[in-house]
Amino acid sequence: MSIPAASVPLPHSDPASAEPGLGRQVLVFVLLLACEFLYGWAWNTVDVLRPYIRESLGLSLIEAGSAYSAQGAGALTGAIVLGQIADRIGRRRVLSGLVFGYGVLLLAGMIVASYPQLLLQRFLLGFFAGGSFPVVVGIYINLFQPTLRGRLAGTLNAAFSLSIVVLGVAMGLVAPGNWKHLLLIGGIPPLALALLVLAAIPTGSRMDRGARGGVSRLPVSELFAPGLRRQTLMLATMAGLNFFGYAAFSGWLTTYLTGERGFSAQTAGALVAWQFSGNIVGGFFWGWAADRFGRRFNAIGFLIASGAIAVYLLGPADPTVLKVAGLIYGAALCSSVIWGPWMAELYPPHLQSTAASIFNWGRVISFFAPIITAQIAQSFSLATAMLLGAASFTTAAVIWLTQRETLQRS
Repeated sequence: MSIPAASVPLPHSDPASAEPGLGRQVLVFVLLLACEFLYGWAWNTVDVLRPYIRESLGLSLIEAGSAYSAQGAGALTGAIVLGQIADRIGRRRVLSGLVFGYGVLLLAGMIVASYPQLLLQRFLLGFFAGGSFPVVVGIYINLFQPTLRGRLAGTLNAAFSLSIVVLGVAMGLVAPGNWKHLLLIGGIPPLALALLVLAAIPTGSRMDRGARGGVSRLPVSELFAPGLRRQTLMLATMAGLNFFGYAAFSGWLTTYLTGERGFSAQTAGALVAWQFSGNIVGGFFWGWAADRFGRRFNAIGFLIASGAIAVYLLGPADPTVLKVAGLIYGAALCSSVIWGPWMAELYPPHLQSTAASIFNWGRVISFFAPIITAQIAQSFSLATAMLLGAASFTTAAVIWLTQRETLQRS
């Protein structure tokens, strides 16, 4: 079965900027899958390799954990800045630059020798990695027809999740004293991939520019134009609730299982792993569902995730029940896989990457989740604090359902 190419004409097209054929489009998507895998590898080293990083630098638990906060702050900044630059000068060059950037910064982790250096390295890595999502979205939604965008997003989500699995397996195969080899393995390929991106994506094509002309000096300001302001604020709130809900439940899950439920660390790890299995399967399902039934249909996933959280926290401490609940939670949470394309579709073509960056704006709210949930846990119980995750996802689903549908089927 062949994949139909997008049929929207490029404004003011000329021979130099002719749209690529199907073969080139498939090649570009394969490169995007590679970018997503390597981005996931670079991003998750801050968590997977945390014990080794902490030991090598003599860090406290709080210092080791703050490396993720630094990376998250960099990601928020990078999403806003690089998304706008991509809409102004073209996504081809920006994608190549950010892939090269997080490759170099991951390699820089091999020479980090102090806590301040670690924070700087992780902030800069987060800056380049944070720009990946909005820029990649702006490229792949212009590859094929709109009714395939959800499935493309689901496939990219699987590449990201696969990188976590492979990184975890690789960590088990590498001797503890050689953990920096994993930085080398993940840091060198992006340097070559950056050059391939420049060669594969045609300059001036839809996937590069979206639409020519009409881009202001500060594209993000257009998202707050009178006719778009309320929509932008609602989407940013929805994204924030998503990040807050995830931090409130998933962020405390291991602590809850080993503490209040009394499971061993090995059992708790196995239960958490079921969520990642659900992530991969769920991404494919919800990508298909969004292409079949519309972008707002996937809000059902957040309601299912809320129910799964309630079962996890209020149901019996039976490992089988928790495995099933965790699998459903992980799969349902991936309903947001369509947010990148959907947010880009809600705005004019010349703002596609800037609009997709709204997803990362929600990180601001998530920064406060550990503080708020810790206070509630101290005053009531950890389970009560984690139930805020269900409330957050439910509220996000309501906001999602009130927004405009963008999928138009023949």
